[in-house]
Amino acid sequence: MTVLDDAPGEPTDARGRVAELHEIRAQAMAGPSDRATEAQHAKGKLTARERIELLLDAGSFQEVEQLRRHRATGFGLEAKKPFTDGVITGWGTVEGRTVFVYAHDFRIFGGALGEAHATKIHKIMDMAIAAGAPLVSLNDGAGARIQEGVSALAGYGGIFQRNTRASGVIPQISVMLGPCAGGAAYSPALTDFVFMVRETSQMFITGPDVVKAVTGEEITQNGLGGADVHAETSGVCHFAYDDEETCIAEVRYLLSMLPQNNRENPPRAESTDAADRRGDVLLDLVPADGNRPYDMAKVIEEIVDDGDYLEVHERWARNIICALARLDGQVVGIVANQPQSLAGVLDIEASEKAARFVQMCDAFNIPIVTFLDVPGFLPGVDQEHGGIIRHGAKLLYAYCNATVPRISLILRKAYGGAYIVMDSQSIGADLTYAWPTNEIAVMGAEGAANVIFRRQIADAEDPEAMRQKMVKEYKSELMHPYYAAERGLVDDVIDPAETREVLIKSLAMLQSKHADLPSRKHGNPPQ
Repeated sequence: MTVLDDAPGEPTDARGRVAELHEIRAQAMAGPSDRATEAQHAKGKLTARERIELLLDAGSFQEVEQLRRHRATGFGLEAKKPFTDGVITGWGTVEGRTVFVYAHDFRIFGGALGEAHATKIHKIMDMAIAAGAPLVSLNDGAGARIQEGVSALAGYGGIFQRNTRASGVIPQISVMLGPCAGGAAYSPALTDFVFMVRETSQMFITGPDVVKAVTGEEITQNGLGGADVHAETSGVCHFAYDDEETCIAEVRYLLSMLPQNNRENPPRAESTDAADRRGDVLLDLVPADGNRPYDMAKVIEEIVDDGDYLEVHERWARNIICALARLDGQVVGIVANQPQSLAGVLDIEASEKAARFVQMCDAFNIPIVTFLDVPGFLPGVDQEHGGIIRHGAKLLYAYCNATVPRISLILRKAYGGAYIVMDSQSIGADLTYAWPTNEIAVMGAEGAANVIFRRQIADAEDPEAMRQKMVKEYKSELMHPYYAAERGLVDDVIDPAETREVLIKSLAMLQSKHADLPSRKHGNPPQ
């Protein structure tokens, strides 16, 4: 029996009623029992309220429907009706800006979703959409509440529908802090960013037992759907961390770089890094020899404010970098080939990774800066049979559809279709710059010479000497650093040391850019 049940001695005056309210609130705040809290901590996990305290500014959380309880009967449910029904919902602030949040309380029904639980989540999602503020879900639940049957499944449907309606309208961030199995995994997959914690969070559609029963394969929960698996192999997870405290701190950092909604610009920060700071070290970071690798991450560090950036999907599709950073205090999205991995080629996973990132930046008014050093698409039977055409077209579509300011910079190689896809001027980049080390061409000089001068090389007394001569001729005619600039395909060839200043001035000019897409319900992007 709870204090809400009718009982003798019910308070009759206002003071008694208020005292009763405080007692009820204390009961709701405490949770089911100290034993349940200790069990949560023993797993290396925080409670739902402890997580909310880490996420939001101190004292800013305003809870909604704290006293909600389920109305289900049968299977013993009627005897167990805890306050909150296993999910805490409300809003608060992160660095002074409103953020909505819901957090599963694993101590209550294992965080499983029932009808009342789902209705609370629906309500807070509707409030976030109406208020135009980000939504963060702190996920730690055992899936649908089996005792409530199909009503629980319908609750998930309502969440998915709202995830989709909010997509591109408000930032949605899913933080995985425990198990997430079956249909429940689709809500995080519909959101903009997924965070996971190693060892304690897992995501999968069918668990290890089902996998073993169907395929005979034996695998652990972490081996099947742990943080490292989704961060490195599947690409489901954008960020993975060793502990909850670090994870939630990084969620706050990400929120500081995102706008409240699609009608606002990202928050600008005061920068102490001089806008006209030269980057002479760039001349040594990037070798002129196109066959020598280098770390594009160091190039980005040298150009952005204070060398600080947040890389998205850092461990998945490493041949391309997607990152949020600031230039003179303005948030930008950076897409860059990484010559240290697969020579920076585009493949299926890199195309998908960059396409989703470009779409996110465009949805939330974040200008896009693209650094090119790309030798082409990755050749191979697996890539062709895996649909590299279809997946590469996703990146092409994302860039062509983006209306935010777009600036591309060609550092070295920019070959073939990959050059076009990586936000070339011909697909709508507002400004295109190149370093004097650029090589823009249909293909590398060696391959081009072998095709164009095949007969001359075959008929020569010394075929290898002739081939080298033709390669040199092709380079001097069609691949010199100013060929594209002479034809207006590059707006300027710049000194690498001036890159930061040029980008900042260009972004300032493009700040008021306005572009309209054709009137349509929506496009039909390649899938």
